[in-house]
Amino acid sequence: MVNPLPVNQLLVNRIPLTATTDPRHGGRWTGLRGGGREWFWHRRCPARDTVRPGDAFVDVGGLEECLPTVRGTPDHGDAWSRPWRRDGGTDVLDHPDFVLRRALRQDPSGALRASYHLSADPGYRFLWAAHALLDVGPGARLLAPAGTATRVFPEAALLIDRPWPANAPHLTGPWPTPLGLPLDRLGPDDGTAVGAVLTDCAEVSVVDGPDTLHLALRADTDVPVSVALWRNLGGYPAIGPYRSIGVEPMLGAVLDLAEADEGDAAVVPAAGDLRWELTVTAHRTPSPSCEGTR
Repeated sequence: MVNPLPVNQLLVNRIPLTATTDPRHGGRWTGLRGGGREWFWHRRCPARDTVRPGDAFVDVGGLEECLPTVRGTPDHGDAWSRPWRRDGGTDVLDHPDFVLRRALRQDPSGALRASYHLSADPGYRFLWAAHALLDVGPGARLLAPAGTATRVFPEAALLIDRPWPANAPHLTGPWPTPLGLPLDRLGPDDGTAVGAVLTDCAEVSVVDGPDTLHLALRADTDVPVSVALWRNLGGYPAIGPYRSIGVEPMLGAVLDLAEADEGDAAVVPAAGDLRWELTVTAHRTPSPSCEGTR
């Protein structure tokens, strides 16, 4: 576990979460609120309202469902640019290669649970990421088990103290400082942008002041479970850069399906179905001035 709070505080100080989604525009999660706080970062861009499959990605924040890839072709996958439909309490994406069903619910403890069901031909290979862009301050930290093997991608080449090997899709080092980069620190802005994947990592916590957001992923079959990090501290894009922090539970161990070696992608089993669940919880540490009050 990577929760930064004792178990008793996790129960007492849990903040119930609610989410809103937009099935018409790619099934994007447009809001994640609890305790008077909106966790998602947003960016206005009217072009998002008119995208079609195959269009260049339009970044407006929230949480994107990236499938069947994150980077590569199509950029951010082929789910964000397609309309979804509602079927009772389930959002459904009908794609030529698969059908994805997603159901969101709040359990009695206040945790938010997103259950996924993918139907596709047996052997279908894919990556999926809950591409969540978070509104966090310069002092925020990403907590994960120390030593987690973390793949760092080539945009970090200028930030490390060694030459980047020719044609290497990624280099690997231990969390929290793979290749000497303190990736657990989510700010302040310094004009850099780094992508990474914490492999074989099912849960992480984001701590921002008194608030903690915890994300945990569980799959019902043997597929790689990771967490992707996009730490953009004003280094992307080249024209008009902005800050965006992506913490992205995922199935897979790379960002581009075209670069996936054996064991790096999720594979649909013989039954033709694969299920997984993302659980999101929030906690708030009481102010010291409130200790001992009734």
